Amino acid sequence: MRIAQLAPLAESVPPKFYGGTERVIAWLVDELVDLGHDVTLFASGDSNTKGKLHAVWPRPLRLGRRGPIRMQPARC
Repeated sequence: MRIAQLAPLAESVPPKFYGGTERVIAWLVDELVDLGHDVTLFASGDSNTKGKLHAVWPRPLRLGRRGPIRMQPARC
């Protein structure tokens, strides 16, 4: 089965420090791959997985900030 797993971008998968959701996602993806599934993980670029990694952003947002994040208004 082909499975896409989405992870929050706040931490890498598995997290280097705190990150309960990211740790569970890491276990889930690795176990699904061990069971023979084709899993793609959409997460930060420094994540480690047994599945295929699709880097949505190069590093975790929580640790990778160099200043305030400025949000742009949506254009309709």
